[in-house]
Amino acid sequence: MTIKVTVNGKAHALRADPATPLLYVLRNELQLNGAKYGCGMGQCGACTVILDGEPAFSCLTPLAAVEGRTVRTVEGLGTADRPSKLQAAFIRHQAAQCGYCIAGMITRAQALLDRHPHPTEQQIRAHMEPNLCRCGTHHRILAAIQDVAGGAA
Repeated sequence: MTIKVTVNGKAHALRADPATPLLYVLRNELQLNGAKYGCGMGQCGACTVILDGEPAFSCLTPLAAVEGRTVRTVEGLGTADRPSKLQAAFIRHQAAQCGYCIAGMITRAQALLDRHPHPTEQQIRAHMEPNLCRCGTHHRILAAIQDVAGGAA
């Protein structure tokens, strides 16, 4: 079966089992390795992508569910040479320690900022709650997001 999806602005016709998790297609077929396999149960957020403007756990999202939809991964936000404002803020605030969760954190935060450019600290905390950072850099992650949102860091 061929499933059509737009990933980071590029249309793809993917031939895969419709039940295949989006995460596997992103990593194995499209070579987009930003989203990570963390728990496989939607409990950590390392695999978070933006699906039609909303954060989604790609480990739980079957390929069939993205037919005709738009997926944005951390690779679609910026590059190492030209990071997005949010990526640059994460670097500036040293929000990454081991770095495993960061792509998911950034994509979840970007989804919030796309919808609500100036969220309060409480809104940021509530929105980011599903994503875990085992290294404990949550305060730096919050500061990076507040920096872009125009709040006090």
